[in-house]
Amino acid sequence: MEIERKFLISTLPADLNTYPFHLIEQGYLNTDPVVRVRRQDDEFYLTYKGKGFLAREEYNLPLNREAYAHLISKADGNIIRKKRYLIPIDDSTLTIELDVFEDIFAPLVLAEVEFSSIEEAESFTPPAWFKEDVTNDRHYSNSYLSSIDLTSQRP
Repeated sequence: MEIERKFLISTLPADLNTYPFHLIEQGYLNTDPVVRVRRQDDEFYLTYKGKGFLAREEYNLPLNREAYAHLISKADGNIIRKKRYLIPIDDSTLTIELDVFEDIFAPLVLAEVEFSSIEEAESFTPPAWFKEDVTNDRHYSNSYLSSIDLTSQRP
């Protein structure tokens, strides 16, 4: 079960480049249900996600480079590329996953925080540099971003 909240941010942390990060590329084979392929650095996955925003089923299966290359070529819509910074939250076991989108989705930046329970997610107080909670706004889901026509709208 994936339990996460998603936020827009007001400003990037000044020390952003001091945090570890992953380079992510992903494409969607289907958006309802979500079936995604992802390259994260040198690891490759096929992911199934159930319905929902705050909490939903998620299954990850490892792929090899060749299978990923084959499947990403079949992805519908936009391929998403982003740099994901891993920022620990002080006095907590939680980590902010700060996604800085590249290419066609720049300058979009989203912060995600994953939780071990719905109660923990609902009681979370975001840092001051977080703005609007967009957890339940489908327009900020990666599967939605993959499907929009960028010639007519922006996220």
